[in-house]
Order: sequence, then structure tokens, then C-alpha cells
Amino acid sequence: MLPKFLKSTTLAAAVFAAAAFAGQSTPVQATETINFGTQPATMPIYIAKGLGLIGEIEKKHDVKIEFKVFSYGAPENQALAAGELQIASAGMGPAIVAAARLPAKLLAISILEQTAIIIPSDSPITSVAELKGKKIAYPGKGSQQYPLLVKALADAGLKIGDVELFKTKGSDVPTLLANKSVDAGIVWDPHVSNALAAGHSKVLIKAEKILPIKAGHYIGNGVYAREDFIAAKPELVQDLISSIVTAIDFILKNEDKAVKMWAEQIKFPEKVISYALKEGISVYNLDVAPEAETIDTYTKFLKEAGILKPEDNPKYDPSFAKKALSMMK
Repeated sequence: MLPKFLKSTTLAAAVFAAAAFAGQSTPVQATETINFGTQPATMPIYIAKGLGLIGEIEKKHDVKIEFKVFSYGAPENQALAAGELQIASAGMGPAIVAAARLPAKLLAISILEQTAIIIPSDSPITSVAELKGKKIAYPGKGSQQYPLLVKALADAGLKIGDVELFKTKGSDVPTLLANKSVDAGIVWDPHVSNALAAGHSKVLIKAEKILPIKAGHYIGNGVYAREDFIAAKPELVQDLISSIVTAIDFILKNEDKAVKMWAEQIKFPEKVISYALKEGISVYNLDVAPEAETIDTYTKFLKEAGILKPEDNPKYDPSFAKKALSMMK
């Protein structure tokens, strides 16, 4: 059974489809391509695709939705700024930066938690304070992991200058830890779970201990879109956000099936993804609407870390997420 938001199709669309089928021997091409920025992580949009919801949206709106995959948020935002993406899902840091500095709005909070500082499993380090003088792998200052690291160190009485930073791709952090090339690493899931499931690493501290914002967790991932796209295609935006909410509901009710879908989509082992869910490395909650209290708290955090300037104020619109939730009832 299809979700409510996909059940209605117009007579015109049905007639067009029938005519196209009768008059052509080759498939009709969609009139427009919508580029959706993603990352190889356990994002709900991949479950929406696995459930067939993206295909239904394409048919309903006569569009082709292409997933454009990025390794981290900064180049994803560059693509959005250039108009190469219309909508994107990324870590909350890049999502808020985009909503503040680009012609874009945050539309949903799709994953909680996700980030952790991890260390080799045989490391004698037991606290963040003991990272003084140690080499820490991180994915760059444009990532949400950087301000989390800054805050974790500050809470332990340390400054960034007290540690040696090693910038690298998030996917390389588990390898660096396994090889003992670094003493610690801060990274997002599923790379966290990849390192933990392999047995060579352990958690020093999770993001929920550094900055709990929503339901006792850190806010890990956001969905945001260009304002011109939102204005031009509000019904399509609504259906995409609704598909994400439907996907989260499916994840919460069908964890094992969701794990298999993700494994197929992002090519991560099922055991790694399953570990992420069972150990609460990535957390899913239907309360996806971005609210003032949550966004204000996170914005203050990014400003204190120097990621946002004092005059930066992110734009957000909770109406699509709220409507999606109301349609599920």
C-alpha cells in the first residue's frame, strides 16, 4: 500500500501515460532532472528509494531524481550554491551553514547522533583530557565534526592547539586507527560503526555527551533545498520530505529490512549498518521538524566555534515536515 501522499494521481497524468504507451515503443523521458545531494551514509532517503517511493514521485511529477554522492558536506554545498543540486542531505553542520549563507532552507532533521570520537581498542586513553599532544584525524573545518571536537576539547580544558590535527577523508579514519597512524579520530556514521564492528577501535565519547540537543541526542543530519526550488516546486518538495518521513517510520518498525536496503544502496556490510542502529550510533526519530529552540541552540554552538559568523542566521521551514507527519496519522 502506498503512503497517502502518493495515492492521488490526476486524470491528466493517467491519460498522458496511456497515450505515451500507445504511441511509443521506447520509454518516455522525464522532462526535468532533479539532483539530490547525498553521502554514502545511512540516510533515510536511500530507504525511500528502496521502498519505491522515489520512483512513484518521479512518475507523479514527471521528473527524474538523480542522487549525486559526495564524500562530505563542503563540496555538496558548493554544488548547491552553483545550482548543480536542488536539494541535499548532509551533516547538520554543513546543512546549517548552507541555510545561513546560501539561498537555501533547512527542511528536516533526518538523523540524530551519528558522530563519535573513536580510538584504537587497545589505547590507554580513557578521557578527552588525555588527548593532549595526540594526533587526531578529522574531516576538515567545514564539517560538523570539527566544532564538536572543539567543544569536546574545551569541555576537557583543552584547546585545538593542544592537539595535532590530521585532516583526512571520513572514510579513511577507520584505516588510520587500525594502522595506529593516529591516536584518535572524529568521524560520522557509518564510518564509526565500520571501525567498531571491525574490532580495532572503540568509542571514547559520543556526540550525545558533547552536545545533546534533541531527545537527548546530537542532531546529526539535515535535509535542505534551494529556495528557488522550494518556491517553484512545493508539491514535489513536500513529497520528497514525506518520503523521508515514511522511510524513517519504516526504519523504526522494520530495522532488519532497512539494514538490507542500506547495504544494497551504500555498499556497506550489513553487520556494520546493524551495529550502527543497535548501538545507537545513528538514531532515528519521527520528530523531524526543525524548530526554533533546536536551531537556535545549534546556531549558537556553530558561532561559538567560529563556523558561523555573528551575522549568520540559518533559514528553515518546518511546514513540510509537519505536514508529512500529519499525513501519517
